Amino acid sequence: MLQQRTLKSLTRAVGVGLHSGQRVELTLRPAPIDTGIVFRRVDLAHPVDIPVNATAVCDTRMASTISPGGDPGLAKVNTIEHLMSACAGLGLDNLIVDITAEEVPILDGSSAAFVYLLQSAGIELQKAPKRFIKVIKPVEVREGEGRTLKWARLDPYHGYKLAFEIDFDHPAVDQTGQRVEFDFGSGQYKRDIARARTFGFAKDFEVMRSRGLGLGGSMDNAIVIDDHRVLNSDGLRYDDEFVKHKILDAIGDLYVVGRPLLAAYSAYKSGHAMNNVLLRALLADPSAYEIVTFDDETKAPKGMTELAPAW
Repeated sequence: MLQQRTLKSLTRAVGVGLHSGQRVELTLRPAPIDTGIVFRRVDLAHPVDIPVNATAVCDTRMASTISPGGDPGLAKVNTIEHLMSACAGLGLDNLIVDITAEEVPILDGSSAAFVYLLQSAGIELQKAPKRFIKVIKPVEVREGEGRTLKWARLDPYHGYKLAFEIDFDHPAVDQTGQRVEFDFGSGQYKRDIARARTFGFAKDFEVMRSRGLGLGGSMDNAIVIDDHRVLNSDGLRYDDEFVKHKILDAIGDLYVVGRPLLAAYSAYKSGHAMNNVLLRALLADPSAYEIVTFDDETKAPKGMTELAPAW
């Protein structure tokens, strides 16, 4: 039987929120079978649990934000996508995340630090079948046309792979790879995707700060680009780091569905909002998916059964 996974022990991290600039502490705890991933705002007078699911997403303007039942007037947790991406990359099903502020810390702007934290705590198999959402017919969402066209799509696939294409029309980005495909069956998330950092334009950071956003952003946790080039002295971690970060984000955005997907995801200029719309379109059509388990691990797709090697 392909089993559910949680942590062997708890682990902690301290950092600042990318947008709030606020100090925040995370405590990542093991969770029982079928808990899913739950964020717990422990800084409030009465702690609030926010289970992660597609309908809990209440804001996608700068990041993926969740609240109980997706109600924007209730307690929130912002910028969950990098931690969610790490959980998907390691195949974690059940986790409690205690958090002392409204925003997950940005750490180094990628998911690598979260992967390190989770692997340091150890991954434990649980005595219950891992449940997948298997896409059985195509689902697609589109927006705009011509130069404004964006789209995202899920197709049936025995495994999980993602393909993403960007088009920023910027000299620094144009010199790098614009399209990347990553397959969990043949690639290594930790090696190939996890170290890709978030990125932004210097002029946009200035505008955001004037609006009280991006207060925790720096070249320590983001790739910063001016009109012509990358400003970070250490350059890029991957030749195609920009589009790989979009894959990293998509993995996290899609994992808010609450279970690992068996599907081929493809997208052009998609983002947090469109990824969530795609999930909601999938869930709105019960004929488009089914919940599956694997009693015989040998019948599971390649890459779904192995525990990722420790650092």
